[in-house]
Amino acid sequence: MQTLRFYQSLWATEERRPGVPERPVEERFERVRDAGYYGMGIDLGALDLDTAKTLVPLYARTGLGGLLTAFPKSVEDLRPALHLAKDIGAPVVFVIGQVMPLSVDEMEAPVRGWLKVAAEEGVPIELETHRNCLTNDLFSTLLLTQRIPEVRLSADLSHYVVDREMPHPIPEFLEAHIQAILARSDSLQGRVATRNQIQVPIGWPQNRKWLDTHLQWWTDGMRMWRERSGVDDAMIFLNELGPRDYAMTGPDGQEMSDRWTEALELRRLVTERWDALAAA
Repeated sequence: MQTLRFYQSLWATEERRPGVPERPVEERFERVRDAGYYGMGIDLGALDLDTAKTLVPLYARTGLGGLLTAFPKSVEDLRPALHLAKDIGAPVVFVIGQVMPLSVDEMEAPVRGWLKVAAEEGVPIELETHRNCLTNDLFSTLLLTQRIPEVRLSADLSHYVVDREMPHPIPEFLEAHIQAILARSDSLQGRVATRNQIQVPIGWPQNRKWLDTHLQWWTDGMRMWRERSGVDDAMIFLNELGPRDYAMTGPDGQEMSDRWTEALELRRLVTERWDALAAA
């Protein structure tokens, strides 16, 4: 039976609000396990490789599945991240490539290089749709997927909402482009953006239309994945709510939402839609 596996990003395990102290990382792993997540995702943009290696025993201790995001600056720079991925049992590595050429012709070589290294190490990779990296732009990323048909994506669509400053309702041509991204995406990442802000509180009434838009995109992505995947395959959904300055803050510098509670709510909403697809 096809399954949906929810992972929590390490940096989404905390709500940074007045009077709430930061938890030790061991407690954060335990909190994610106790909340029923399948696994924990760590990010080599937030942790250096040596620090990330110290977390390996926590996966065995808590029984959580591993997931890793890498930020390679060259082709070979990816290899140590793939070794860590094997140490934590990550089924895939998300690549936010820090190689940013101006043309698709120049993008091809590093991406093919990463695919070759991944094949050598036996760890699949997916290019994450993300700003400030090789996939920064929606249009060039679509051209890249046409150039390299075998490349797969991890869809964090919030970045393209901001990248293209998308109006709402979403214009038909942009909607078609998003659907093309979803058709190439084997995992999804949970964050809700508006055309001006990368991460907004999902409970505020003015953001409801954007929550509904992202929920529909995630539903579309899950449906496409189910149609092309095997009966025993598992899809990854990563709750990727980020800390300051992703999260909106007030004049006191404190976050205006509770990321932990919002991540649980996103999981509930996405699970409802996955279950509806399965029932259909």
